[in-house]
Amino acid sequence: MMNAAAKEEILQRIRAARVPQAVPVVRGYHREGSGGVELFAERVADYRAVVHTVTDVPEALDRLRGKRIVAPQDVPAEWLVDGVTWLHEPLTIEELDQADGVLTGCAVAIADTGTIVLDGGAAQGRRALTLLPDYHLCVVRRDQIAASVPEALRRLEPTRPLTFISGPSATSDIELSRVEGVHGPRTLEVLIVG
Repeated sequence: MMNAAAKEEILQRIRAARVPQAVPVVRGYHREGSGGVELFAERVADYRAVVHTVTDVPEALDRLRGKRIVAPQDVPAEWLVDGVTWLHEPLTIEELDQADGVLTGCAVAIADTGTIVLDGGAAQGRRALTLLPDYHLCVVRRDQIAASVPEALRRLEPTRPLTFISGPSATSDIELSRVEGVHGPRTLEVLIVG
């Protein structure tokens, strides 16, 4: 045990110690991107995703006829085209796994990185919807595309559950053999609208 005199000496040294002034740290982060829709489409395609620029979402979704597609409850009604079996929550893990795919919107997209960000907001549903089906079709409006990561982060609410998607799910083992679909959809398709 420490005696009282030794304890007091240690506390006096702590009190007498000079605390250095905080030095401001200059962070020269790249804050502004220069890219827009074209760069976003190029970067998404670099990740082996399928990209289409469309003006009419229902017309682009018409090719889903005959499929069983999961859609969050709050997707725009015009996206729910005829001829598709639309599956809505609540769904079990097994029902999600047996679906042909999922259709969602997004919170924001990032041109510099080709990344789509979901936050569980409108037309996105819960995270499991986009992780279990083997196919994810995401609708991105032009005004949702931010040029850079900092710009995208300014648009997001940091307390929401954020999922960053950069291409189809993929991993590489030690021999660098790429395997897709291990941790999420094997196929990502993006419709850029407008």
